[in-house]
Amino acid sequence: MLLGKPEDLRAAAPAGSRLLGLDLGTKTIGLALSDTTWTIASPFDTIRRTRFTPDAEKLLGVVNAENAGALVIGLPVNMDGSEGPRCQATRAFADNLLKKREIPILFWDERLSTAAVERMLVREMDVSRKQRARVVDKLAAGYILQGALDALART
Repeated sequence: MLLGKPEDLRAAAPAGSRLLGLDLGTKTIGLALSDTTWTIASPFDTIRRTRFTPDAEKLLGVVNAENAGALVIGLPVNMDGSEGPRCQATRAFADNLLKKREIPILFWDERLSTAAVERMLVREMDVSRKQRARVVDKLAAGYILQGALDALART
């Protein structure tokens, strides 16, 4: 089920479950998990993308293992607010995932999430390019999920 706003998560996700944040890239899917109180997002893992079916199976395995009651998927909206091909691909991924399993999904505007994470890694932590490549996707997923959690806390 596709949700319209963060507060819809309260009614849609089972009590005591966690939220799973996704940063869908063309090569990887960054994952982040919330705590059960939906306060803090933590980078979790990265799935190397192959084809949809094995990617979905890995993702749903994480949903099961980590008791995720809903997904927050970063939506790569253009800077002018329009939706381009990457948004269409993200929405198609969510639609196909819903055909495999009914789970609440909230799209979250991810504009500049990867850029913000990379800037943090370079400026504040002086992390090399090779090290950044290993962690940037799951950190971006954490950034996306934390944005949704913060919005939810304000409502």
